[in-house]
This record gives sequence, C-alpha cells and structure tokens, in this order.
Amino acid sequence: MNEQNYDYLKNQVKYTGFGEGLENQLKEKMAQGEPAFTIRHNTEFGNDKMTSDLHFRKSDQTDMYFFNKYDTSLKKGNEDTEMKQTFYIGKENNITLKEAYNLMDGRSVNKDLVNREGEKYNAWVQLNFKETDSNGNFKPKQFHENYGFDLEKALEKHPIKELSSPEDKDRLLDSLKKGNRQSVTFKDGDDEQKRFVEASPQFKSINVYDQSQNRIGRSNNQKESQSKSEKKGMKEGAANDSGDGDGAKVKSRKKVKVS
Repeated sequence: MNEQNYDYLKNQVKYTGFGEGLENQLKEKMAQGEPAFTIRHNTEFGNDKMTSDLHFRKSDQTDMYFFNKYDTSLKKGNEDTEMKQTFYIGKENNITLKEAYNLMDGRSVNKDLVNREGEKYNAWVQLNFKETDSNGNFKPKQFHENYGFDLEKALEKHPIKELSSPEDKDRLLDSLKKGNRQSVTFKDGDDEQKRFVEASPQFKSINVYDQSQNRIGRSNNQKESQSKSEKKGMKEGAANDSGDGDGAKVKSRKKVKVS
C-alpha cells in the first residue's frame, strides 16, 4: 500500500467533513488492492439523517487511489422519502458534508470557486430542485458577486442584537456563508426574542424563523423592523422636543426610515 497516498486520502476525507472515523476502513480497503471500493458514512443533523457512500478508484497506471465522489441520501425527520445527490471531489470547488446537508435542505452556500479557465471567483451556490441532470442530480445554480446580494446589508434590515458586536457579527456572517440556519437575538426595545436566520441570495434577503423554527413571513419581519425604527424615532423626538428653538422642532418631525 502506498503510505503517502493513504495519508493524503485520510486528510482529504477528514477535511471534506467525514472526520477521522473512516481511517481504518480506508487503510484496509487500500491494502486489498481492489480497482475500486466504497466506504459508507452515517451521521445526523438534528433529527435529519444522512448516509453517504464515498467512492474511491485506483489509477490504471499507478498504485494510487483517488477519492472521486460521494453519494448522499438525506432523510428528514420522520419523512419516509429520501433525497439523493452526488457531490464530486476534485482539486477545486469541493463541497463539504455539512455544506452538502445545507444545500440539500434548501439553503445556499457561499464558495470561492474556480472556473474552467482557472480564474477564481466567489458565488452563492444553491440546488435547483426543479431541474436535474442526466444522472438525476439536482442542478446547481449560482449567484455571483455582481448579482447584487449583500448579506451584511440584508441582515441590517432586521433588529439583530449580534450585529452590534464586531466579533458576533463576523461569526454570524461566517456561519450563514456556510449555509447554516443560525440562531440570533431580535431586539424590540428592552424585549429580546430568539430567532433563526438563513441567507436567501436569490431574493437578496434573509429568511427568518421563530424559536420553533417556523418560517416568519416577510410582512412580519418588516413589522419587527418597523417597530424598532418607530420606537427609536419616538425617543429621538421626545428628546428633541425638550429643547428650545425651531431647530429642535424640525428634528422632532424628521422622517424615520423604515426597513
């Protein structure tokens, strides 16, 4: 067995999100010298179960194996049906297991990608559940930087407490770019409520869920933002009305921007 090849594949499997639990199986399969082999991996994300078959193939010219792809099945909660998708592994544009779960669960992932000419670019990737390729895989759709989606600005339209801390904001942005549905705190004056948010690049916005992870409609999101803005405007108005002169009166009547 090629030890250097084994070390490379072991790390590749690990950093694709499958951890270190498959190392012994990988070594045993490689030692057998078969032209191709498959290793199964099972995991859970909350109540959702994912089964992945990792496919390895030996080179026709050397004793080296390559990790080519993994076939994934997602079973959500108590549903009887399973969703299937294949993710291919190469030098670039690889999708990790957690990113695969997020994509199959309908969310978008922000990736640094490389095109056929070798040029790097950034885009949000999402699966198109209405269109499949010849192998039955859902086709990916991309929203490039020039599409106009600004995640930070979309978040700022909502009264999210974590945005007030640079460290918390960076963690929130990083999590959403990985395709996660992230827990946040919505502030309404002195009141705080737990919410969940996820990026929605296609509609240049974010989706908001309540603490039970039920989707909150866009109109409700706007009402929460509007309530925050109106209270802020009332406080500013009350403070300015306590002053003297026309200047204070003009400030108290200024328009409040509603997100």
